[in-house]
Amino acid sequence: MKHIEETPKSQPPSSASNKPAGVSRRTFLKAGAGGALLAAVGSMGISLTQAQEEAKSDYVVIVDLNKCTGCGACELACNQRNDLPEGESFIHRISKGDDASDDCWCLPVQCQHCEDAPCMKVCPAGATYRHPSGVVLVNEKMCVGCKYCAIACPYGARVYNEHTGVVDKCWLCLDWVLGGGEPACVQACVKGARIFGRRDDPEIAALLASGRVQVLHPEFGTSPGIVHYIFPGS
Repeated sequence: MKHIEETPKSQPPSSASNKPAGVSRRTFLKAGAGGALLAAVGSMGISLTQAQEEAKSDYVVIVDLNKCTGCGACELACNQRNDLPEGESFIHRISKGDDASDDCWCLPVQCQHCEDAPCMKVCPAGATYRHPSGVVLVNEKMCVGCKYCAIACPYGARVYNEHTGVVDKCWLCLDWVLGGGEPACVQACVKGARIFGRRDDPEIAALLASGRVQVLHPEFGTSPGIVHYIFPGS
């Protein structure tokens, strides 16, 4: 299991010249159990609908499957950044078609950081919570390793670490992101298939409004908050 030091050993190249010192991952985990959504409903007296709207993520990762070649660079970068044991990854790839043909395409799946996250609902320890940015995080100290979250996640995005007993997942490299950088998977994508930014960035806003961008399995009703896709042909 990784431990992000106060000053990370490596820095995102997109912001290496002006990025402030890295923030410990544990700083993010001090938000407390249950997440910001329930706190907003309980303490501010606002409606659940309004709280859900305010819980929308600040950041978006758009994966263009017209450009993704399934090279696995995003997965490798994620594994290295998070120091994951061999055979475990926060990103898993689903291939469709013949790898030797032009019709083959790859669907990289990771935590969708859902606005209505099933993993948060079933966690008996309150270890899974939502950061104010909309990123769904795991408090390593509170996780009891029961794996309820892994069973509840319809995207298969949870990874159980036998060494730590924590059921972990993608956390969007949030220390880099809040420092002005990009997640490791975005940096590693040589084909430019991963587009990252804030919802109010002109490029991101235009793509979201274009109708080309879709969430994965909307029928699940989880309202994926961060990861979106441009599917082949769109």
